[in-house]
Amino acid sequence: MSTYTLRIADSFSAASIPLARLAEYMTELAKLLGETQHVHLDDVAEGSVLLRAEVDLPAAPAVRRRVIAVRDGIGADEAMRAFSRLDDLLAHDNAVGQLLDGDGAEIIPFPGKTRPIPLSYGPFREEGTLEGEVVRIGGKDSTIHIQLRDGEKVYSGCATTKEIARRLAPHMLGPTVRLYGTGTWERLGDGTWELRSFRVSDFEVLEDVSLADAIAKLRAIPGNEWPSLPNPVETLLDERGSSTH
Repeated sequence: MSTYTLRIADSFSAASIPLARLAEYMTELAKLLGETQHVHLDDVAEGSVLLRAEVDLPAAPAVRRRVIAVRDGIGADEAMRAFSRLDDLLAHDNAVGQLLDGDGAEIIPFPGKTRPIPLSYGPFREEGTLEGEVVRIGGKDSTIHIQLRDGEKVYSGCATTKEIARRLAPHMLGPTVRLYGTGTWERLGDGTWELRSFRVSDFEVLEDVSLADAIAKLRAIPGNEWPSLPNPVETLLDERGSSTH
């Protein structure tokens, strides 16, 4: 049987760590180690918080390989996500951590609170467009606020004039629209861009055209070969090297 210990230092003690927080650490440690049917919590020791996990002998080589891969930055997706989540928990708790082997040697360091703070940039203003379904229009002054949904993403910082809002209102909860305007964007520390605000200057309603209708329109254009193709979709896929036939 082999042993791994997650050490949580410079923050809680075993007596002071909230039970719910302890459960979060335990959950992510289990994901990092893997082989969940063969990994058991042995102890929560005093001093720094020490979560000691015992690994059944048959699973020990697999867990060792998994841990080393995480250390080298090439671990399985779930294990790497667990490493990131553990480090996030430590940073939030103003702590640092280590994963130790049975001899007390460090295998994986967790910088936690000592990791560099990601830099954000902006905000930047530029003209652009947003597309989605209008789910809300409202406002009591000269500026009307619009909420736009594009799949799971919701843009809530859009604003426009009363005149544009009146024209847009009949399309609420209807077809996809494209909003034109000037957006204020900020680049976050993780590399993603976040929209702070978007001033709408105009819009257009986009047609929800089926594939069959789109092909019919293409066939109707004079001077192209689409009318002579028996199966234009398959031809298009063959040209792209994507056909399964």
